Parts: sequence; structure tokens; C-alpha cells
Amino acid sequence: MSISNEQVIAHPFLKALYRDDYYPDTVVDRGKDILLRLCERIEAERPAGLPELYALTHAASTDEFNALQDEFWAAGSEIETVAREEIGEDFWFVAGAYGFADADSEELIATRDW
Repeated sequence: MSISNEQVIAHPFLKALYRDDYYPDTVVDRGKDILLRLCERIEAERPAGLPELYALTHAASTDEFNALQDEFWAAGSEIETVAREEIGEDFWFVAGAYGFADADSEELIATRDW
């Protein structure tokens, strides 16, 4: 499935991480892919409200980004303060881009361990 939301298509996901050599692009690429898959799921499933949206974001932040943390470590990096903020901001961007401007930024990623 391809993404149809123009805001999402134009958005430079994880921009700050790509600009910093501390974060390997190959691992950041995987993070960007997680966010894009989240967008695809939102477009496919069309969550009716915040509980349904949070279920989708929790799956992405918990299962996928938590697993990605190991790849950052293996590459000599980690999901630390800068990365946490950048990832969290992109989850919040996604929520807003799909009409959930009232989403709680912390709840979007509440199940993370990074």
C-alpha cells in the first residue's frame, strides 16, 4: 500500500537523526520505515478515535522501535535524549497529519522502553 496523505509524503522523518553521524543511516532508515508503516496502517485501518490510534502507535513504538534499539546499540549508538525527542515528535506529527490533533504526545509512545 502506498501512502496518500500529502503531509506525510512531504515530511522529512527523523531529520535530526540523519544529520548527526552518531546515528547510522541504515538504522535510522529502519526507524523511518517503522513510521511509514504506521502511516500505512492508519490509512488502511482508519482508526475511529484516540484509543484505536494509540493501539497502532503503541505497536509501532513498543514492538518495532524497542527492537530497533538493539540495532542502534550494535552500531555503537543508542536511542537517547535527542533520538527520543525526534522519534516522539514524528509520532505526534503522524497523529496530527491524520486528524488527531488532540492526541497526547506521551500517550502515543507510552509503551516504549527507550
